[in-house]
Amino acid sequence: MTDTATVPAIELHPLGRVDYADTFAAMKQFTLERTPDTPDALWICEHAPVFTQGIAGKQDHILNPGAIPIVQTDRGGQVTFHGPGQVVAYPLIDLRRAGYFVKEYVYRIEESVLRTLAHFGVTGHRVSGAPGIYVRLDDPFSHAALTGPMPAADPFRGLGKIAALGIKVSRHATYHGVALNVQMDLEPFSRINPCGYAGLQTVDLSTIGIQTTWEEAATVLSQKLSTFLAP
Repeated sequence: MTDTATVPAIELHPLGRVDYADTFAAMKQFTLERTPDTPDALWICEHAPVFTQGIAGKQDHILNPGAIPIVQTDRGGQVTFHGPGQVVAYPLIDLRRAGYFVKEYVYRIEESVLRTLAHFGVTGHRVSGAPGIYVRLDDPFSHAALTGPMPAADPFRGLGKIAALGIKVSRHATYHGVALNVQMDLEPFSRINPCGYAGLQTVDLSTIGIQTTWEEAATVLSQKLSTFLAP
């Protein structure tokens, strides 16, 4: 087990609105150059409108991109959309030093989003086999657990996706991360099969009745990630 006394705290880097392709390149460079002594980092930002495609992404999940650029990435998952009003968090974590594995890392990120939603009174849900966080469309504030199994033909019945997750691990170090929808133009999600699921509805905090600022949501998510990704 890692001696947590020797693990430096995660350094928070608020980047503001930054170009996606430049940020992707910077994450890769950071990961390539980091050493066992490099402090972990958490980059918080938002992007101009862009579709990003996962490493195994299928082109037919991009239905009608229009003028929105498409960037091929090396993260897991299929296509998603980033745009203003969405908090994007990139944890750059040395998993070997942190002392947990990829499956637990994903769980901790999802737990951070769940706790962020709870801060705003919203109950988020995991869906087995579909990374990310979902909310009930009819009652996003209900504490009732999802009961299943969901129909195989419609595993997201009654749910909307509010946070998308896609990661990459290289030499035990993570990059890419999670995107939480706060108050954004959701129309571009209709131009794709979000995360590879045709007809999956995407929501944000605003459309389910939560009025907050990007800054407040970013602050809460940053705090939760810093807490739950700690060793």
